[in-house]
Amino acid sequence: MGSPQDFKSVQDKIQSALVAVTRSVNTIAAEDLSFHRTSNPTVEEELDDTTSRLLTLTSSLLKSATKSTQLQVPDLEDTDDVDVHWSRVVDVVDTLLEKADTSLDEYTGAIKRKAGPASEQPVPPGKKTRYALEPSVRRANVLKPQNAFEVKPDNLHSTPWKPLLTHKPHAMVPLEKSLGTLNDESQTAQYDYSLFLPQLFQTRRDNLQASRADSKFRFKHPYETEILNLDYPESVFETTAPTKYLPFETTTATFVNAFEGVLLMLEELRGATEIAIDTEHHDFRTYSGLLSLMQISTREKDWIVDTLQPWRHKLEVLNEVFADPKIVKVLHGAYMDIIWLQRDCGLYIVGLFDTFEAACALQYPARSLAYLLKRFVDFDADKKYQLADWRIRPIPDEMFYYARSDTHYLLYIYDMLRNELLERSSDEPGQNLMRQVLDKSKETSLRRYETTSYDADGGQGPFGWFNMLIRQSAGGFSREQFAAFRAIHKWRDEVARREDESPLYVMNNATVFSVTRGMPPDPKALHGMLDKHSYLAKQEVAELSKIINQAKAEGADGPSVAEVIQGTAPSTAMGVGDVAKAVFPQLRNPEKQDAIETKDLISQTSRLWGKVAMSSRWDQGVDVDSPKGLQFELPWARFIQSAQLLDDQTQLAEQTSTAVNGTTEPTPAPSETAPQEREDNEFTLKTGLKRKAPEPDSESESAPESEDDDEAAHLPAIKSTSIAGAEEIAIADTDNSEEERRERKAAKKARKQARKERQERKERKKAEKLANQAKSSGASTKDEQGESEDDEPFDYSKAKSVLHTKRSANTDGGKQRKARFNPYGMSADGPKPARRMHGEKPGKSATFKK
Repeated sequence: MGSPQDFKSVQDKIQSALVAVTRSVNTIAAEDLSFHRTSNPTVEEELDDTTSRLLTLTSSLLKSATKSTQLQVPDLEDTDDVDVHWSRVVDVVDTLLEKADTSLDEYTGAIKRKAGPASEQPVPPGKKTRYALEPSVRRANVLKPQNAFEVKPDNLHSTPWKPLLTHKPHAMVPLEKSLGTLNDESQTAQYDYSLFLPQLFQTRRDNLQASRADSKFRFKHPYETEILNLDYPESVFETTAPTKYLPFETTTATFVNAFEGVLLMLEELRGATEIAIDTEHHDFRTYSGLLSLMQISTREKDWIVDTLQPWRHKLEVLNEVFADPKIVKVLHGAYMDIIWLQRDCGLYIVGLFDTFEAACALQYPARSLAYLLKRFVDFDADKKYQLADWRIRPIPDEMFYYARSDTHYLLYIYDMLRNELLERSSDEPGQNLMRQVLDKSKETSLRRYETTSYDADGGQGPFGWFNMLIRQSAGGFSREQFAAFRAIHKWRDEVARREDESPLYVMNNATVFSVTRGMPPDPKALHGMLDKHSYLAKQEVAELSKIINQAKAEGADGPSVAEVIQGTAPSTAMGVGDVAKAVFPQLRNPEKQDAIETKDLISQTSRLWGKVAMSSRWDQGVDVDSPKGLQFELPWARFIQSAQLLDDQTQLAEQTSTAVNGTTEPTPAPSETAPQEREDNEFTLKTGLKRKAPEPDSESESAPESEDDDEAAHLPAIKSTSIAGAEEIAIADTDNSEEERRERKAAKKARKQARKERQERKERKKAEKLANQAKSSGASTKDEQGESEDDEPFDYSKAKSVLHTKRSANTDGGKQRKARFNPYGMSADGPKPARRMHGEKPGKSATFKK
């Protein structure tokens, strides 16, 4: 490229090449590569070669992109390594894209860096400028300052965090009443009685910590009443000319690292009407985080306060200014600054104006502080120092310059935003932008710091394993691997809390997944899989190996990843057990004597079918009354009711004697005192249309043709009420004696033997007939044995061919054929023709028609 103007043509060429590559990749991904691998060895070889070449190119690109950074290059030997080291690959790609973006902006002239003042030169002379931070600046190897704190952080207890306030300036509600607690379930205030009964409260607190680590109550915001009832100063609602910031050359920043300097700064801050505040935070070598630096600026002066001093808890004296409602506190993106200030220093903001909320209300294209500095001040902020280790002492010049610039121009930006908000506001509902910004700022200042407990089972929370598992797409873990993963993650959290280190410092996520997949069997193998920076893990490698082996043994019967994920997802419906617990409160406490048994919860009738016998004939009837609204009648139930089955034994005996003997013989009625039991009788359903009976042989004119007919000949005829078009029900009688049963059995055996003989005679006759037909040709007639014409077998040699039949338009064998109805054709008096949904296409087979 000869000049920046030529960049457009180069950009178009690169973009077209990338589009072509992306299109080709999508086309290849849509193919079934696994199938082609197994079906064609040549394709398999080419795919392997291409994969190896792409991995080599990717590794070279990653190494080139991390030369001037502290990022570690992952080793990509196969495609599985891409999934294992995915987070590292993403970090390298992000760094590479940032470098490219910065280089393009500088080349095209979109960004022109503004050098700092000569007295505070950000880059020492003779030192080359680098975009990425040095490893020693990003993660410095310094002594942990929290070891020298007078009030050390406590990460082992998950009880609700109590505010650090010892006195409350500018209070509308006294401190003792402000330290009440909120119950998460009822959201009712509970006051802290430790100020009145300290011994009783101490006992109660010890019992609470011993019994419950996940307490559901939390402390109220000490300045909640003051923030909710806050009236901002009148100057906030007045349009005034912005006060120009002082140049860097004419002002200096004071570094405050002694408590006496804090008191001197406080005296000067009391006379201000607006102050700008910003903080710098560190979270790698500590579990919950460290507020490392605090910047405060007025219209005339800047201060940089060292918040890593042992007396950092005494900084709550600044609440005389921070909680003063007459002084406007200007911060940008104070969402986390509010949390860090109250957690580490006991500081609370009353009268917040968040410039981030102002940028949102004004709908700026970007809302970052760097954008506001560029828009209003034409200052290019180098935001790479956001990732710096702010525990470094003494602070390097570059970092000091960056920290001061965050608040030095902020009050001027506040003036510009305030005027624009007032100009674009109106009295119409929803159009008062200033009020919207102030209300959002109040919500931000009401944020509270709360301790987080570790959820070992569900993995939820900021330090849980659930989100980490989902992001890494580790659903392919076996039960043993999943158990080991949770055990390693829990061990890492325990060590991090005990040593006050971040979990990533104990063991990074890539190493956790690598160990989980490898499942090392002994400490030596585990030590070889640990990252070189996992110092704490290497010190406790024996204990960690024991934990992994124990989890592996217990995980065989443990839950799978899919089961845990499904159990974690919110349920859309109540289960059977939840419904039972909601309906029957006695189930919640099984120790009660009036607890309901399981058998009492089982209904004896179906709510859908009612009393209809829906099971086999061995089911015993249950007479249970169901609610009237749940009973309904099915057609089969009405049919049974209308059949009028005769269960009365007296009428049954009378009909039996009439059918058998032709005379009516009285049968003694059953005893009235005898219990009426339902008999388990067989019944047969017969269709309304009778089947045409076959012609019997001459030798067996009166003999029945089947076993059913044999039995029917000896069963009593039963009168039943017939329904038009319905089925006929017959109920068999019950045998009265053992002698009758033996007689019937012998008769049945004789009939079976007779049927067998008849069948043999019929087969012999049929064979003789076929032999006679083979000898003589001609039309078949009735033979000597009297066989019918229907018994002649079909001669397929004389049949017409369906496939090769000659079709005629209107005739079929000389007969006039009736025209077929065409549902798609138009007729004069017919209905509207049907629409063809699927027309025949070439290549489809048609149905053969005769």
